[in-house]
Amino acid sequence: MPTWFTVDSDDLRHLPKHQGHPTRSTVPFNGHPDELSSTFQDGWQGFVSWMASHESAVTLFLITDLLENEAFVAMLTGALTRFPTRLTVGCHGHEHRSWSAWGKDVEGFSATLACSTALLKQHAGDAFRPYFRAPNGYVAPWMAPVLAQHGFTVDSSVNPSWLVQRKTGGASWSEVEEAMAEAGVLERSWLTRWTLPVNGPALFRFPLSLLARRAWKKTPKPLSGGEIGRVERPSENITTVYCHVLDFARNQGTWTPPR
Repeated sequence: MPTWFTVDSDDLRHLPKHQGHPTRSTVPFNGHPDELSSTFQDGWQGFVSWMASHESAVTLFLITDLLENEAFVAMLTGALTRFPTRLTVGCHGHEHRSWSAWGKDVEGFSATLACSTALLKQHAGDAFRPYFRAPNGYVAPWMAPVLAQHGFTVDSSVNPSWLVQRKTGGASWSEVEEAMAEAGVLERSWLTRWTLPVNGPALFRFPLSLLARRAWKKTPKPLSGGEIGRVERPSENITTVYCHVLDFARNQGTWTPPR
C-alpha cells in the first residue's frame, strides 16, 4: 500500500473566502489578480527545495488560470525539467470554483474542463495526467460523467469525513464514489483518521493538526518516480495525502510535510 503525495496549487486569491463559493466568498481580495503573491512564490521555492530532498513521485494539481501568468509558466517549466520522472500534473479546475456548492451545471463544468485540459497539455506536456481534484473538495455525483467525457481516469476529490459532508451537494460521499465508479473514473479518496480530516488545512488547525501529523508520519512508503502509473490501477490500494504550495511558505519557508 504505497502513498501518493499530491500538492494543490492554490494562490491566496483562490481561497474560498475571496472567490469561488456562493456564501463563503465574502472578503474582497486586495492583491493584484493577475500576479503571483509573494507567499505563493516563497511557497513554490519551498516546494521545489522539498522535491529536491527526496526521490518520491508527486502530482501537482494545478489551477490553470495560473498558466496565464508568464512567471508561473517559467516556474512550472523549470520544475518539470528538473524533476522529469517524478513530478506530474493534474487538473484542479481553471479558477477554483466550488462546483457542487452552486448546484448542477454540466455545461459550465464541461467548458472549464475543456479549457483546463487544453492548457495543461500545452504547458505540462508529457507530465500531464488525466487526474482531477475538485476545487476546495466540492464534488457531487453529477460531475463524474462529465469527467469521463473529457478523458479523466482518476478523481481525487473525496474527503470521506462527516465534518465536510456538506461539500457533496446534498449527496453522500459513498454516492459520489458510486457515481465515479459508474462513469469509469477511479476514485482516490484522501486519507482520514477516525473519520476526521488529516489533509490540507487539517495539518494546521488545532486539534486536528495533532491527529493529522501523526497520520502522515504513519503513511506507507511513497510511490517512486517510475510508479505513478499505479495510481490508475483499480487493483492497487493506495494512500492519498495532500498539502498546498502555500504551506511550503510556512515557518519562513522551512515547512515540509510530516514524515
